[in-house]
Amino acid sequence: QVQLVESGGGLVQAGGSLRLSCAASGRTFSMYTMGWFRTAPGKEREFVAASSRNGDNLYYADSVKGRFIISRDNAKNTLYLEMNTLKPEDTAIYYCAARAFGIATTREQYAFWGQGTQVTVSS
Repeated sequence: QVQLVESGGGLVQAGGSLRLSCAASGRTFSMYTMGWFRTAPGKEREFVAASSRNGDNLYYADSVKGRFIISRDNAKNTLYLEMNTLKPEDTAIYYCAARAFGIATTREQYAFWGQGTQVTVSS
């Protein structure tokens, strides 16, 4: 298995930016497709972004396309999510996830999860 630990969450005003990090250990990081999901208050966990194993294929939910950037540094075993022009509706717990297969956008397709990091965007 792979262990995942998110960091970088916090409180930010609307229009601001944050960068989340996800540190991985336990197995070779580069063998995993990685994704970001979020759970907003009162809502189900939803897909945010995903990266192929070498970072050459990136996929975004429509709600964050053009504002968020997913990236990875396999030498550091770390996944990133840069969030720009944040909106109050981006407020959620953000989770990173890993799967030993190709790009996927649904929760049930990812086998390994971190504990989450809180992002709060004030208006």
